Amino acid sequence: MARQFAKVSSSLPGPRSRAITAREQPYLAPGIQQISTLAGLAFEGGKGAVLVDADGNRFLDFVAGIGVASIGHGHPALAEALMRQASKLTSGSYASEARASLLERVASQTSQIGSGKLTRTMLYSGGAEAVESALRLARAHTKKHEAIAFWGGFHGKTTGVLALMGSDFKHGLGPLPAGNYLSPWGDLEMLERTIKLSTTGKLAAILVEPIQGTAGNLLPPPGFLKGVREIAHKHGALFIADEMITGWGRTGRMFAQQLYDVEADIMTFGKGVAGGFPVAGVVTSDAVLADAEPWTKPSFSSSSYGGSPLASAAADACTKIVIEERLDQHAARVGELLLGELNRLRRFAFVGEVRGQGLMCAIDLVDPKTRAPLARPDCEFLFRACLERGLLTMSYSPRIRINPPLVITDAEAREGVEILEEAMAALEARKS
Repeated sequence: MARQFAKVSSSLPGPRSRAITAREQPYLAPGIQQISTLAGLAFEGGKGAVLVDADGNRFLDFVAGIGVASIGHGHPALAEALMRQASKLTSGSYASEARASLLERVASQTSQIGSGKLTRTMLYSGGAEAVESALRLARAHTKKHEAIAFWGGFHGKTTGVLALMGSDFKHGLGPLPAGNYLSPWGDLEMLERTIKLSTTGKLAAILVEPIQGTAGNLLPPPGFLKGVREIAHKHGALFIADEMITGWGRTGRMFAQQLYDVEADIMTFGKGVAGGFPVAGVVTSDAVLADAEPWTKPSFSSSSYGGSPLASAAADACTKIVIEERLDQHAARVGELLLGELNRLRRFAFVGEVRGQGLMCAIDLVDPKTRAPLARPDCEFLFRACLERGLLTMSYSPRIRINPPLVITDAEAREGVEILEEAMAALEARKS
């Protein structure tokens, strides 16, 4: 079928991609993202929701760097902001025009959550760094040390948050810090039992993703997030919302807390806030900061790269685009269209649940007979079948996460699903 956006005209990976990959191999340590190793591609550029590899092949992007490329690829405003700032000053924690503008814009949006108290931001260069700082802040404020997160949760790969990762990803990486516990996602009764039976009564924080990203874009049960907040406060703990993926428009609202009418004591953001430049943040209130030493002492919560002039310029440009182009509203509308198109794929026996909120959609792939997760070889076949037709998507796992750039158009979303449907038909034929 003729494509408007995707076009693959060489074998995959093509000769230039193979050559670039071969140059890296002797020097690149193993362990990079699986999608990169499975694809074997070298990308040279992109525009909006389309990526172009070194051989000139065009791919619709249903991944966006795991939610990072919020404003799409090759946005001229981001390039201009980085070039302008890089020619003047790139480092340092001193006040700058770029940081002042960014902090004002962040507060203008976070103050629209709940009571409007989330207005004070500290900036970092990575998600795990920000989440660890949020936990340190909660411990400093409460003068307690224990924390609880949830099965399926993902908050980073550094040791301080690995203990709060709700998956087997942390196997082989212990020992992990004590005083951290996990509770089943979506179950408030079990959360209370975990606090009662597992902790020592020194709970500082409950950490939760409003929508679980790595677990498969899982939506919370009705009332769950409000219940988590109430339980945290009942036990004298702070409620931390990790909006690393959900923040800045991806769910159809600027922040996912607004979807569920809940307000965190501390929140984190990152991923799409700077369109590819490494920026993350911790946002809290004056009330939390008023009694939070040593976190509030000079240099105790700082980061060498966090809030640098260059990082601030990138995030300032990106957040301005998200707000002025109303990409949260765009994500809500296109996300509804995308979810409707994905629901057509239920005709395949190996498609289980289809779900989504804004431009965080997912498909569960299952064994048609047992309903267990689809076997890995079948998933990887589907990934390659998508790639050969010009779609980059996380279909190598039995839980396909679909997080395209927020600027994706209706036509691009439809074409992407058409390619996915063709690839699924190929998988169906293979299994018959």
